[in-house]
Amino acid sequence: MYEQHFGLRELPFTLTPNTQFFLNLPTHQEALNLILVALGNGDGFVKIVGEVGTGKTLLCRKVLGALDEACYVSAYIPNPALNPEDFRSNFARELGLTLTPGETGFALLERINQRLIELAGEGRQVVLMVDEAQTMPEETLESLRLLTNLETESRKLFQVVLFGQPELDTLLARPSLRQLHQRITFSYRLRTLDRSGTGHYLQHRLGAAGYNGLPLFTAAASRLVYRASSGTPRLINILAHKAMMAAYGKGERSVAPARVRAAVADTEGLRLPLHSRPWVRYPAALGALLLAGLSAFWFSGTSL
Repeated sequence: MYEQHFGLRELPFTLTPNTQFFLNLPTHQEALNLILVALGNGDGFVKIVGEVGTGKTLLCRKVLGALDEACYVSAYIPNPALNPEDFRSNFARELGLTLTPGETGFALLERINQRLIELAGEGRQVVLMVDEAQTMPEETLESLRLLTNLETESRKLFQVVLFGQPELDTLLARPSLRQLHQRITFSYRLRTLDRSGTGHYLQHRLGAAGYNGLPLFTAAASRLVYRASSGTPRLINILAHKAMMAAYGKGERSVAPARVRAAVADTEGLRLPLHSRPWVRYPAALGALLLAGLSAFWFSGTSL
């Protein structure tokens, strides 16, 4: 696409949670440190909450990559909207167990328990990471709490880190889940980026993708990205990607505010604050802007 035009090895603003692009900004670094300290202390439940697009899945993968495989066994369940039986089966498979058809109930629980005891005997701690935890049915959360009762005389056999949207707090506040709520020893709420953090985020991802040159986004363009996205990483990625496409289509080597405005106009549900809008009306569709730029290149005989 535009990688060669801007001197990049790869696309810098994809929505795939790639730990190569993890940036140690305060909110994410604090959350990472809290999780690692809690796991090191052997605490049972940790909860990380953040709005949509704030980087929870990326943080989850960063934690998984930071765990020493000699000391930890990680189990990861990305889609936990399961009934209790299916959740236990998924957990068992993550522990390396091969299930026989119809293996459920007490027999499955006993095998999980034996596997956890084996791993504890090897000096390895099991960490269960649950993403999108706000989607878990109440009965599955209660089943998970009961599962954590498996323990030796000196420690729990596994620890749990829950990642979820703010609805997770509402779910755990139910009186019927108060026992699980009381077991959460550490919790953290991810924050969106401020204006300075948004600029650092743009520069970091571009650098990680191979960019080495003068600031690609002008200061004014970076401010517009922040205002339109409110500092939400996923929205920053979407706007930055579209703005770079528009600049590429025009043959420009940097991203100006006009390209960000075009990206905002092309993104459903986003709008710039009134004080950020120019009196001149910009193209309402990024597609039209990009096609116009590409046509100019074509008819001028320039090779893309």
